[in-house]
This record gives sequence, structure tokens and C-alpha cells, in this order.
Amino acid sequence: MSSHLNAQLAFRAKRFTLHRVHYDFTTLPNGLRVITESMPSLRSVAMGCWIDTGTRDENDNEAGVSHFLEHLLFKGSEKLSAREVNETLDAIGAESNAFTSKEATCYWTRLLDQDLAVGLDVLSEIIQQPAFRVNEIDSERQVVVEEINMNEDDPSDVVFENFSIGVFAGHPLEEPVLGTRESIRAMSRDDIHGYWKRRYGAGSMVIAAAGSVDHEAVVEMVAERFGDWSGESVDHHMSPAQITPTVNLTRRETEQAHLIIGGPGLHRSDERRWAFEVLNHVMGSGMSSRLFREVREERGLAYAVYGFKLAYSDNGAWGVHVGTTPHQTDTALTVIREELAKVVDDGITSEELERAKGSMRGGLALALEDSNSRMVRLGRDELAGMPHLSVDERLEKLEGVDLDMVKAVAKEIYGPPTRVMGAVGPFEENELDSYLAV
Repeated sequence: MSSHLNAQLAFRAKRFTLHRVHYDFTTLPNGLRVITESMPSLRSVAMGCWIDTGTRDENDNEAGVSHFLEHLLFKGSEKLSAREVNETLDAIGAESNAFTSKEATCYWTRLLDQDLAVGLDVLSEIIQQPAFRVNEIDSERQVVVEEINMNEDDPSDVVFENFSIGVFAGHPLEEPVLGTRESIRAMSRDDIHGYWKRRYGAGSMVIAAAGSVDHEAVVEMVAERFGDWSGESVDHHMSPAQITPTVNLTRRETEQAHLIIGGPGLHRSDERRWAFEVLNHVMGSGMSSRLFREVREERGLAYAVYGFKLAYSDNGAWGVHVGTTPHQTDTALTVIREELAKVVDDGITSEELERAKGSMRGGLALALEDSNSRMVRLGRDELAGMPHLSVDERLEKLEGVDLDMVKAVAKEIYGPPTRVMGAVGPFEENELDSYLAV
């Protein structure tokens, strides 16, 4: 390491021990954060470069740019072509990709521990020195348009987008991650470069790694490659969504209607989220859930029916998705509404509470068995300012949920009359409006 970097590495470093799980955390002088978790039994490492920006941070002329930029960075830098990026990673057997959400962008790789420096070489180069070659922007523009076309051909994607637009109408969270064909085709190189310059920098990035890692060695490698990068932390415009009852319908002559009914939920850091996790599990997660049993097993109205939640930094939402034959829509939605009303009035049973906790305990342990899951949890929580809870601490939160807490959150979430629906199918305008009433 150069003497310059030695002088720079006056880190603020901390080691956190949480019951049987620990992670290490360091902030470099330029504001870049490095967080790692050692899994000594592995030979692989999962590493992610997390950028604190997503769809909600785009201006009007940038709709879809977060995702478009994710594609473009893999086109390489002035030093590396797209082919060289791919060949370098292929030569060491690395898995590598990226994903964009409404609040974050992550570039990740999973590789042998001995090849971590090579993976960092590639990611540091494309993130800090993207080429933005005009011909490659134009070719990738069409790739993104084709991705939009593909999603619009999938009714389950369309209904989710319709619901999201409805529940976050007028809020930055409303905008689709992919943008639109029109916005992608109109986006200039200056638009893309300007967004990268404004939102990407050391202060807005977290590097998370889990697996066969030594924290100090990772910090040293990161400092060598990112230590001279500048850039302050970035802000987000936070505000509550103002939800209005609405049905967002895409009319199609389909054999199956896709419907989501839901409403406002809990934001990411709301402590009631643990009770809502249990509630959602009882209502719509798995084959023993109330909705699966009543809608599919007892009445044969659908192949798939499930509940879900969306949790962001300042807003949240809940929904129930069902796919059913159009002429059975009335029956399916009536059953769903009845089950929601029952849990608001009566809560859940002791048996359901214990069964949900048992299932969630097992799911939590299984989700942390691999390095990639742990890397995602570390990076996502650090970027969002969430506490890094150990498995034991998460289990304690789960065990603390009781019947009264679940009933209270059911009344809070499912009870209000403000509901939104996304729909895809052969329906007429206003045909589904009556289902918004509680």
C-alpha cells in the first residue's frame, strides 16, 4: 500500500458482537462505509457495492435512469470494454450482476476468496470511471425498452405496477423502476452522466461483504481502489403518501384476471413491523395461511393467492394478490374481504401465532445460510440506517409478538376504508370500484 494511502487510513473502525453473530464496520476518510461478516467455513465471498439512490431520486427527465445506469456501467470504463469486464469475471468463475429498487442500487459479485481483489478491481473501475460511450448507450437503450416490453407482457408484473402506482400516487415512490419507453428513448447522455455525477460518490456508497473474509484485508483493498473517490452523502425527499381509493385497470382479454387489493402499510423502521410480519404470515404466506386455505383449498378459486408488504423509508403498503378466472372475480374478492374483516374483528388464534412464529424462525435461519443473503442484509440495512440485528435479536423481536399486538396491527392496517386496487383483465371501467369499500 502506498504511503499516501497509509496516511489516509486513519479509519474509524468498530467491531460489533451480537450474541453469536458479529460484523465489522469501518468508515474511510472519504465517507465510504465498509461492512463485513466472516463465515469461516466458506471459501467464497459475496460482495456488493450499494449506492444510496433509486427511482425515487430521479428528476422528471430521468425517469428510469437508475436502472438504465445499472445496465450501462457493465459496458465498462475508458480502460475496460464490456467484453473485458465479462471475460475478467468469467476467467475466475465469478457470478456478477446488479439490481435497482426504488431506494437503492447494488452491484454485486460472488467469487472465490482468493479472487476478491480481481472482483473489486472490476467493480471499482466501472463504478468510478464509466465510459458512457454514445453507441453503447443507444444499443443498451433498446435492451431496456425490450425489458419494459417483456414486463408489460406479464400480467403479474403489470398488476403489481398498477397497484404501486395507485397506492403511492403523486409520491416519488409511484414511478416504475424501469421508466417508460418514452423516457428511456428521450434520455440523453448528459442526463445519464448528470445523474451519476449527482448521486454516485464515496459518501453515498456502502461496500458489504460476507463469507471467507478478513475485515482489515477487505478495508485495505477497498481503500486502495476507492480511497481517492470523492462525493458527499445524498438526501432523499421524504413525505407521507396521500392515498386515494382508486382502481388502476389494464383492460385485456385474458383467460385469467390478476387482482391486487390493499392499502397503506408500515414504513421500514416501524416497530409494529414484527407484529405485521406475523399477521401477514397467518393471512397470506404459505399453504396453511387463511387466504390460501379459503380461496384455493376450500373453494378452488385460484391457483395462487398471497399477501405481501412493501416497506420503504417513509411509507409502506400491503396487498393481497389473486389470479382467478374473470367470472369468479366477485367470489374471490368477496372471500378475501371477508377474511380481512374477520381478522380485524377477532385477531388470530394462539395456534396460528405459534405456527407462524415457528415457520418464521425456520425461514429466518435458512435465509442466513448463504453468504449472498447475509451480504444483502448487511448492505441494505446499513444503507437504510437500520440496526444490524443478529439472528438472536430478530428471534427476540419475533417472540415478543403477542395476540393483542397482532390484533392491533390488523385493525390499524386492514381496518381503514382507504383501499387501492390494481387489476388486469377483461373488465369494464368502474366495474371493480365497489370492491374498494371495507
